[in-house]
Amino acid sequence: MIVIHSYKPTWPQEFAAIKAALTKILGAQALCIDHIGSTSVPGLGAKDVIDIQLTVQVLTPNIPEKLTEAGYYHREHITCDHVPLGADATPHLWKKQFFHQPDGQRRANIHVRVEGNPNQQYPLLFRDYLRSHPNSAKSVELIKREIAKRHGDDIDAYYDIKDPVYDLIWEAALAWSKGLSKVE
Repeated sequence: MIVIHSYKPTWPQEFAAIKAALTKILGAQALCIDHIGSTSVPGLGAKDVIDIQLTVQVLTPNIPEKLTEAGYYHREHITCDHVPLGADATPHLWKKQFFHQPDGQRRANIHVRVEGNPNQQYPLLFRDYLRSHPNSAKSVELIKREIAKRHGDDIDAYYDIKDPVYDLIWEAALAWSKGLSKVE
């Protein structure tokens, strides 16, 4: 069941603890470890799952080996991200590796993506845009709450509706990042 919780001030500290563990596991192979998703936006309600992006030079087999050895669950069937309308749909640009937390640990989604690819840039820009635009963040929360109210037991329906809404915000975030006053 999908439940949208009010913002929890503990989310940043929970991210920091997971980041420290991931840093020990992957060392320099992790170019950057970022708190992404709705829990990374102060004041934004979200599912109570910490989303983390591990940025790497290349997706290698030793990443799943290291993470599964440490107890993380590799979701091998999740190999790419949603491609926003109008984006370059070249498959390698949207590839990723995806993991869940070890048993008994704080719920987390670990997204491993290649530096510079649009799927690596998307969550960072999305996060930064919502941090800078509190009314857009409030609208995102309202939309997620309404979708969860109507489709909380259907994860596919939830994302089928949420992804196109996020694509609208992506367009605005791209324009914002380029200093444009409107989306072209």
